[in-house]
Amino acid sequence: MISSFFGKTKPINFIILLAFSFIFYWAVHFLIFDRTYGPEQFLLQLVVLGALLFAFFVLNFIVKRNKVTGPNSFTILFFALLLVVFPETLVDNNAVFCSFFLLLALRRLISIRSLKNIKSKIFDATLWVMVSSLFYDWAVLYLVLVFIAIYMYEPKNFRNWLVPVAGVFAVFMIAYCVLVLANRPQLLSGHYTFHNSLNAAYFLDWGNSTKLLVYVLGISIVGLLSFLKLGKAGMGKVATMRLIASTFVLGLVLKVLTASTGAYPIMVTFFPAAVFLTKYVESIRRPNIKEIVLMLAIFVPFMGFFVSLIVK
Repeated sequence: MISSFFGKTKPINFIILLAFSFIFYWAVHFLIFDRTYGPEQFLLQLVVLGALLFAFFVLNFIVKRNKVTGPNSFTILFFALLLVVFPETLVDNNAVFCSFFLLLALRRLISIRSLKNIKSKIFDATLWVMVSSLFYDWAVLYLVLVFIAIYMYEPKNFRNWLVPVAGVFAVFMIAYCVLVLANRPQLLSGHYTFHNSLNAAYFLDWGNSTKLLVYVLGISIVGLLSFLKLGKAGMGKVATMRLIASTFVLGLVLKVLTASTGAYPIMVTFFPAAVFLTKYVESIRRPNIKEIVLMLAIFVPFMGFFVSLIVK
């Protein structure tokens, strides 16, 4: 039933998942973390929620337009379930915005495989990466992803390697001009400090470390199986999966470097994780086994969520 329902791309799938994410977002803020907001703060949270919900459409556009997965809704389903696994990410506005803009960057990078308008796509991706770094300074590491894409698709054109430099310069100039007009030019240099804000207490906490370890190991295994299942797939699909795998690795590095109190950048890994999980489910041929796997994929996150509430 679950596999047949989410095995197709229907508007009802989006409606259900968006409605769930909307309700879950406010439940996390008001019921779990006991947040209260004034009018201006509430307006900001509406903008954050809007970015989160729009991310579902961007994610679905990426996987369908570039044929990363089959014509189904499993990717957005797993993305929503990962929000249940890590509900704390929903109270970190920087995580939501950073993840959203990195999705936009990845959309442009994956589309380079068409070998059309390569320079404009590299420039756009660089812009979005730099915008994402305005929320987490260490997100500039995703510029590595831009260079990986250049290396995979068109490395012999020397001008391609210079485009990211122009993109970085453009964002810094625009941001600096805006801050000068706001009479706060020092904010830019104060933001990009690149301190390792590693919070040892977070990783020493049994609940946090266990959940993170299970997540990383599980997605890594599923990702490896996804690569093995590619078999004789075209180099275009293999290159895309390598780019997505690189996104996951960089997200883990970002998580380690910014694991401070109140910062939950693990959300940036949700897209590649959802893709790997989708590819694994698609590889299951027996309908009854696929149904069981999907039931467990839904049951386990909610069970973990309620157990964490009871423990707290």
